[in-house]
Amino acid sequence: MDAITSFASRTVVLPRDNIDTDQIIPARFLTTTGREGLGQHAFADWRFDRDGCPRADFVLNEPAAAGCDILVAGHNFGCGSSREHAPWALLDFGLRAIISTGIADIFRGNALRNGLLPIVVDTDSHRELLAAPGAEITIDLDACLVTLPGGRGVTFEIDAFARYCLTQGIDPLGFLLDRMADITRYEEARQWKH
Repeated sequence: MDAITSFASRTVVLPRDNIDTDQIIPARFLTTTGREGLGQHAFADWRFDRDGCPRADFVLNEPAAAGCDILVAGHNFGCGSSREHAPWALLDFGLRAIISTGIADIFRGNALRNGLLPIVVDTDSHRELLAAPGAEITIDLDACLVTLPGGRGVTFEIDAFARYCLTQGIDPLGFLLDRMADITRYEEARQWKH
C-alpha cells in the first residue's frame, strides 16, 4: 500500500448519485481474492458495450481522464453491498481519492483499510468541482485539506487511526505487525493462569 501524505492531480468527474458497489465492480468479476487486474473491470457495464468495446461517451474512457488520480462523484458513492473488491478495482484503475458529498459507510471503511482516500466535502465545494472536470487540485492528508483550483482550502474529516495508517502506507494488520515486539513483551510480562 502506498503512503498518502500530500498529492496533486487533475480530477475526473462522474456526477451520478447513488453509484453502488455493483456498478463500481460488477459481481461477475468477484471470482478472485487478488487485487491485481481488477481495474480493467472498474465500471465495466458503463465503460464497455455488450461486445466489450469501450464506450467513447463514458467519461473514464475519454483521453482527458488518463492520469487522473481523483474521482469527483455524485452523492452517496459506494452504496450497496459490502465488497472490498470495489476499492481494489478503483485503486488498480489508478485512482487514489474519491470526493463526494456523501460516501457510504461500509465502502468508506473498506476504502480506508485499502489505501483509497474517501473525502466528503460541502455542497458548494462539490458543485464547484463538478463544474470543473480536469481541474488540478491538491489533497493534503496531514492537514485534512483539499485545495481547490482557485486556491480556496476545504477541510475534510477522517478518523485519526485511518489517517495514521494511510500516511504510513499500512493497513490495520500492518499497524499491529509493526508493534509485534511490544505485543510480545507485554505477553511475556503477564503471568497467565490456565
